[in-house]
This record gives sequence, C-alpha cells and structure tokens, in this order.
Amino acid sequence: MPQGHSYDAVAHPRLGRTRPWAGLAAATLTLAACGGGGGGDVEAAAAYPEGDITFVVPFSAGGPTDTVTRLIAEPMAEELGGTIVVQNVEGAGGTIAAGEVAAANPDGYTVLMHHIGMSTAPSLYPELPYDPLEDFKPVGLVTEVPMTLVARSDFEPETMEEFIEYVKENADTVTLANAGIGAASHLCGLLLQEALGVELTEVPYEGTGPALTDLVAGEVDIMCDQTTNTTGQIQAGEIKAYAVTTPERVESLPDLPTTEEAGLPELEVGVWHGLYVPTETPDEIVQELTGALQVALQDQNVIDQLAELGAAPSSEEEATPEAHLERLEQQIELWRPIIEQAGVSAD
Repeated sequence: MPQGHSYDAVAHPRLGRTRPWAGLAAATLTLAACGGGGGGDVEAAAAYPEGDITFVVPFSAGGPTDTVTRLIAEPMAEELGGTIVVQNVEGAGGTIAAGEVAAANPDGYTVLMHHIGMSTAPSLYPELPYDPLEDFKPVGLVTEVPMTLVARSDFEPETMEEFIEYVKENADTVTLANAGIGAASHLCGLLLQEALGVELTEVPYEGTGPALTDLVAGEVDIMCDQTTNTTGQIQAGEIKAYAVTTPERVESLPDLPTTEEAGLPELEVGVWHGLYVPTETPDEIVQELTGALQVALQDQNVIDQLAELGAAPSSEEEATPEAHLERLEQQIELWRPIIEQAGVSAD
C-alpha cells in the first residue's frame, strides 16, 4: 500500500453505532453544523469546537490503532458537540503523521492518536523531525492492547513449545511480517528474536492490515499483532495463534496461553495508545479533550467492543495528561537500550 493520506468518516451517532472494524467508511460524525477554525486563546477555547476536529492516525485504515480511534471518536464527538473526522497518514512507522501534527496549528482541531511507537521513535530515528516530549501535549491514555503471536493456518508447530523449537531450528527460512520499522508488530518481533536468540527474515508492510492479509493467505509465516486486529481471524480459524504477550490471559481468547505460561516470559509487551496535540495548544482545550476522552472510555459500547477485542479502556486516572506524560517518559527510557542492543535504525 503506498504511503499517503486518506480521510475516512465514521458512523453518525443518530444512524446507529457500527462496529469499528466493519463498514468503516460510513457517514461523518456530525453533531453540530459549525464553521471556521479555532484559535489559541481563552475565547477560542471557550467556544471549542467550532469546526471539524481531525483525529490523525499514523497507520492504515482497518488496523488496530485505526480501530481504537474510530471506536472512541463517536462518544467523544457526542460529548464535545462537534464533528470528528479520522485521517489516516501512513508511513515511516508513524513519524510522518506525528511530524504533521507537531507542526499543525495548535488550536485543538488536529489531534494525534499514537501508540507505543511514540516512545520508540527517538531511538529508531536519529533524524527525527520532532521531540515527543517537547513538541506535544499528552491528552490522556486510551487503552493498552495485548499482542498475539500468530502464524499462517498451516504453520507446522501446534503449541508454543513446538513453535519455539521449530523457529530456533529453522530460523533461516522463517519469515516474520511486520507493519514497518517502529510499528508495534516490529517492536514485538524484535523482542521475539531477542528472546529466542535468532535472526529471522523480516518482511515489512505498510500497515498491519496488509501484513495480516498476507499471513491469512499463507504468503508469510508468522507475526506479532494486536488483539484488536487478530481476534476475529483467530476465532475463525484463519490464522494459528500461540500466545498473548501479557501477564494475564484475555477474555476474548481464554484458551490462548500467555507467553510466560508457554515458556517465553521475555516476550511481554502491551501496546498502549494515547491522544496528543501540538505543544502550544491552550490548556483549556486540552482539558476539553481530556474530559471528552474520559466520558468516551466509560461508554458501555466502547467497553464492550474493546473487551471483544481483548482490551480494556484506560482508567479515569490514566486518561489524564499527567499519567500519559509519565507513561511516555518511562517508555522512552525502557525501549532505548532494547533498540540500541538490537542495532536497529530507521536511517
């Protein structure tokens, strides 16, 4: 899939809610017919929102980050009394989208949804055109999604124990798909190779959507991907699943062991998501967005749909700028030595 921009609308609240992973190209979230942009002062904040709010997603439509974004967009729009449009800006592990948002007018009308890749970009991209801590204000954490270790349906190993043995013995022929450098699937793949002490042939794609499509088709052997993207295919038997990468099993896949249970405790990673705005965005507008996010995360539809996908909404304490900033800082320091040790660079 080529890099670029795509604008997709999500369901209009009055037309009924749609599952975010099915029929994503629906009508726009329009709750108030407003015009004009926003300003950066207190008066503009008091009137916010007066126009369309764009949620920028750094990855392809239909992928896990896109799914989470569309799921919270509807109740957030309801709470704000405005319009939210989802824009997919793919490429360079999310850095193209993040760079565009960092340079956007800081008026609250351009919001970035990003995942764990926000914390790994400084280590992966020596020439990164933005600083995650200096050029953004965190709005709040949204959710933390487990990863699954999956394979084509006819991959030889049947259990995680057999998987570990097989991959070690056949490392020179096993292909590992990912969504490109810096994507969650890439980071999980790094940890997998480090834990097994192997070097696999990596096959990068422009998003997890096309990567998973090729996995289902049997074009590649294995990959790590979020439960928001793999649960349906696992339940349908279209792909083979070996483990989830979290300390506890997920309700939607109760028979799937954790990596620790399966003998690979080193492979533990969750993919956290959060909302960001440009750093000069007025605090009053950030507060509006944070409040709307907290309302959305208490929406029963959001809770139920995330549960179906093996995830849960962030708590009210986590969905704050303070908790979000703390997580970002911690994760930047956590991933730096791992990436440096792997010798991976996006240059």
